[in-house]
Amino acid sequence: MMFPQSRHSASSQQLKFTTSDSCDRIKDEFQFLQAQYHSLKLECDKLASEKSEMQRHYIMAEIVKRLNGICAQVLPYLSQEHQQQVLGAMERAKQVTPPEMNSIIRQQLQAHQLSQLQGLALPMTPLPLGLSQPAGLPAVTSSSGLFSLSSILASQAQLAKEDKSTRETSDSHREEDGDKSD
Repeated sequence: MMFPQSRHSASSQQLKFTTSDSCDRIKDEFQFLQAQYHSLKLECDKLASEKSEMQRHYIMAEIVKRLNGICAQVLPYLSQEHQQQVLGAMERAKQVTPPEMNSIIRQQLQAHQLSQLQGLALPMTPLPLGLSQPAGLPAVTSSSGLFSLSSILASQAQLAKEDKSTRETSDSHREEDGDKSD
């Protein structure tokens, strides 16, 4: 009878060793899978951010293409002097580097946000229009930045119209004053 008991205790010790060993292997595999999951998650996040960046660049390229088309359509209706000014501005805009564009946009957004907070209409410098190369596109940090940029462009166009009408009004007043003094 002694024989079966000793055999039972030996197999019990061997079973415990195998179970412990199996648990350790399972734990190691689990840690390996966790590390793989973490690295795949980081890669997925990186790809998602690159995708959104590419979408931003595509949207900005579309905006640039459309603005360039609008400028090309409107240009023939301008006086020769204004045509030269617009062409010069468009050429200067093509020379703007992405860091300069980011800086301009950041300044415009800050000024725009500040004016909204204060309820005042602060004068803003015009953004360069007519960029025709995607390489000169800004890297906007949020998707709402595109909407802010388009609203800034619209407000700049409105400010330019108001400024032009103000100048024309003051020019006509000066002409009338000159006629009265003769």
